[in-house]
Amino acid sequence: MSRDRVHPSSPSKKRSGEPAAKLSNVGLLGGEPSKVKDFVANAVVWIAALFFASPLIYAFFSSLKAKDEIYAVPPTLFGARLRWENYIEVFTYGPFLRYIANSFIVAILGTLVVLIVSSTAGYAFARLRWRGREGAFVAFLATMMVPAEVLVIPMFIVMQELNWVNTYQALILPFAFGAFGTFLMRQFMRGIPFELEEAARVDGAGPLRTFIQIILPLTKSAIAVLAVFTFMSFWNSYLWPLIVTVDYSELGTLPVGLASFSSQKGTRIDLQIAASMISMVPTTLLVILLQKHLIKGISMSGMGGR
Repeated sequence: MSRDRVHPSSPSKKRSGEPAAKLSNVGLLGGEPSKVKDFVANAVVWIAALFFASPLIYAFFSSLKAKDEIYAVPPTLFGARLRWENYIEVFTYGPFLRYIANSFIVAILGTLVVLIVSSTAGYAFARLRWRGREGAFVAFLATMMVPAEVLVIPMFIVMQELNWVNTYQALILPFAFGAFGTFLMRQFMRGIPFELEEAARVDGAGPLRTFIQIILPLTKSAIAVLAVFTFMSFWNSYLWPLIVTVDYSELGTLPVGLASFSSQKGTRIDLQIAASMISMVPTTLLVILLQKHLIKGISMSGMGGR
């Protein structure tokens, strides 16, 4: 019984191999379809970014208009000229710089306190073994389900009893023990190998030294995420500073100051928008500077599973 042999150079094999050769030059390895997909994906990202940024762009150019130009119908993006003097007038308004200083004091000190409390509490819940740990964590986590507005009156009564009304303590300490920061740090710390702690323990390191020299350096990304979120929360807080502050000219923060700014400046919508744009600068710069740590921290904070 004879077998049919096909020579390697036979036309049939060449024809069967031609489509595969063509396909190898097209696709994910640099062919035209891949370039088209990349172009479409980039175009979609840029269109989405422009769509979400368009209100901010319009607000910025509105801050450089005269009041009558802002109310013009139909609305226009640019005014007759760029009125940079609107920003100068905002800064020369009496207590405005004091509002900015108070916001920085409250946001920076509040962020430091939250980072210290959340990192130590997260370490206790994630790495230390003690009776009732899981039950205490569940109870602590349950406080996240209570709306902040429900706690306003009880917290204000406590501030009155402590004589802390119209003080920096009242603006900072009531929000220094939130469950979100502890949860974030705990989840991140649970992903750190326990072998590192065991090696430190062999070298004679105690829990505090292990926490400072081993755990904290490995949680820089989570700390950056928590720092940004906490700073933005304190910086943008309006209701609580409005309640516990009596002398706004001395202890008023920027959101409270913007409200009083609009009432004292009447209907100068151009100056109100300019002041609002100024208030966005610190948080925007903070996000830009820490964006790499933010992306890493957010993506890894939920991976701890021990």
